[in-house]
Amino acid sequence: MRGFWLGLVIGLIVIPPTLIIACGWYMLAVPGRSYKGPLPAPTPKERDLASRLRAHVLAIASAPHNVQHDQELEAAALYIEGELQKIGYSVGRQEFSVDGNNVRNIEAVQDGRDPTATLVVGAHYDSYEDAPGANDNATGTAAVIELARLLKDWQPEHTRLRFVLFVNEEPPYYRTRDMGSWRYAERLSDTGDRVLGMIALETMGAFSDTPNSQRYPQPFGLIFPSTANFIAFVGLPGARGFLRDVIGSFRRNLAFPSIGGLAPDIVPGIGWSDHWAFQQFGFPAIMITDTAPYRYPHYHLPSDTPDKVDYDKLARITSGLELVVRDIAR
Repeated sequence: MRGFWLGLVIGLIVIPPTLIIACGWYMLAVPGRSYKGPLPAPTPKERDLASRLRAHVLAIASAPHNVQHDQELEAAALYIEGELQKIGYSVGRQEFSVDGNNVRNIEAVQDGRDPTATLVVGAHYDSYEDAPGANDNATGTAAVIELARLLKDWQPEHTRLRFVLFVNEEPPYYRTRDMGSWRYAERLSDTGDRVLGMIALETMGAFSDTPNSQRYPQPFGLIFPSTANFIAFVGLPGARGFLRDVIGSFRRNLAFPSIGGLAPDIVPGIGWSDHWAFQQFGFPAIMITDTAPYRYPHYHLPSDTPDKVDYDKLARITSGLELVVRDIAR
């Protein structure tokens, strides 16, 4: 009996730290290493890409655009459709009505030679209230448009690429069935699509080399760097394999600082984008982000204007994501 109680006490002391270590490894262990050091000089392709991204952000996010600013929202949608059509896509619309407003998701599809699965790359194109939404989220929208252009003439063997711009990510529709990404994920679920994964591009244009420019929800500040010069790959539990594939590919293909990991939805920010809706339908989904309010002082404010975006770094990240999509789609 004495041995039993001794074993129980030892177990109570040892097991909790062991579980903490195991959970930490499960959530935060990702392949590869983050790039360190000065960034390479932009290539001609990246300089051209930066110019294109800037033009998209200026066109989409010079004014607030959401259901409270419906004319501007329509102008943004028409611009996105026009750019995708110029690239050569037949643009699809998923139209629906909310609170008397007719809104739509916008889709461009690149079929593989014999597609048996789908990879979704998406971003929301609406802005928050009276914010023009240059970083949140014209940067993500611009990157999706440019990825669609960069991948237009490539056909993966068995994967269908879906480039999707979602409406209604911001409140009052955030985390409701009227969120554009919910409607789209629901349709994929209803049609029985086999989804390899979904990549949400969210608020991707703010960076700083100043020490202590990065904040985190606790306790992540004890783990990750305090300089806001990286891009983050994050997901909810259930997306671990997909997250590891994506960040592993990014680190192999591009010299740019990165962090990554999973966390439960109770951690503020982890589920704050369109990947959340896909996760509700059982699809592996992640967000790629500059961490938004944890570094960007203009988040959800009227000062979130196109002049605040670092287009050179956004272009570098977008060029890396082209290679990531090629890797994952194979």
